[in-house]
Amino acid sequence: MRFPYLLFSFALAGLLFSCSTSRKFSPQQEEWLPLFNGKNLDGWAPKIRGYATGENYANTFRVEDGLLKTSYENYEGDYNGRFGHLFYEQPFSYYRLRATYRFVGEQAAGAPGWALRNSGLMIHGQAAESMGLNQDFPISIEVQLLGGTGEGERPTANLCTPGTHVVMNGKLHTDHCINSTSRTYDGDQWVTVEVLVLGDSLIQHYVEGETVLSYSKPQIGGGNVDGFGPSVKLDGMMLTGGTISLQSESHPVEFQSVELLNLKGCMDPKAKNYKVYYVKHDGGRCLY
Repeated sequence: MRFPYLLFSFALAGLLFSCSTSRKFSPQQEEWLPLFNGKNLDGWAPKIRGYATGENYANTFRVEDGLLKTSYENYEGDYNGRFGHLFYEQPFSYYRLRATYRFVGEQAAGAPGWALRNSGLMIHGQAAESMGLNQDFPISIEVQLLGGTGEGERPTANLCTPGTHVVMNGKLHTDHCINSTSRTYDGDQWVTVEVLVLGDSLIQHYVEGETVLSYSKPQIGGGNVDGFGPSVKLDGMMLTGGTISLQSESHPVEFQSVELLNLKGCMDPKAKNYKVYYVKHDGGRCLY
């Protein structure tokens, strides 16, 4: 009587393996990469103004209770313009970036008023190693994160342009910041922001699933960044990809998750790792 039972067990195991394999290679299944692992800062490198790349002054960037945090409790004296950025190790060009964040606590002493409840997701950025020792911001596109102050409107997922320009509505946009159409998020509530990045052809910002800003043709140009080397600021150069970094801009902020869906990959339907959502082909990644 055990023989039929063994046959059933083998059949069931084969079915489960088949289902598992089909799920693994499903062309429709989105494979999000968690940039933040919830445990430590593996894969990330800090660059804080006045300090070398990799030096995490006063433990500004840290992981506590499963959250990625920026904190200023160990700063000596005033904030003193020590703007910082935490760079992910790998650059990207076509992707969706999604982060869930919140502002907490009080702003660091001596910080500028405009930086109150202010942080950012920097995309299409220069490499951390290419920044000057005293450079304040990477040349990049900033998806500005703002928290409400309890008074008036203060949207989030805005656009700021340190050392860059973009095109909006067919015209070159040279103002440093432009507001999105998002609502204001007061207090310490969690907010999810997503960015769709398609090289230099399209960038869109989303807040809680709603489209709040669109633009194209990101390029190097303009001001609002100091301390850079002349060789990295090539005005007029289109930005088709670059680094991703999280900002420390004087107000404590916590990230619950930071994840990315790569939209560049194998677009050959015959390949095992073909995905229907890829928009940029990379034949070197195809697996057969």
